[in-house]
Amino acid sequence: MPFLRRARGGLLRLARNRPLAAIVGIAFVVPAGWIEFASPRFVADAWWADGLGLVLGATGIALLWTAVTGVAPDWIDDDAAD
Repeated sequence: MPFLRRARGGLLRLARNRPLAAIVGIAFVVPAGWIEFASPRFVADAWWADGLGLVLGATGIALLWTAVTGVAPDWIDDDAAD
């Protein structure tokens, strides 16, 4: 479990850093697109290639979206407006 906590923490810190999130997002989306659309036959026939392409593509798109829109706040304090 400590490994998963560290991985989650690293991913959250990456999402907070918008320029780095955009770079890593592009770095994930490009190979995912290659695996999905232009990979040679031996990669397309591998049982793990579809899953790897989906995970890389979804993570890359999520990081790109976070880089463009920013991270939403954890909560909005309504009492501060009064």
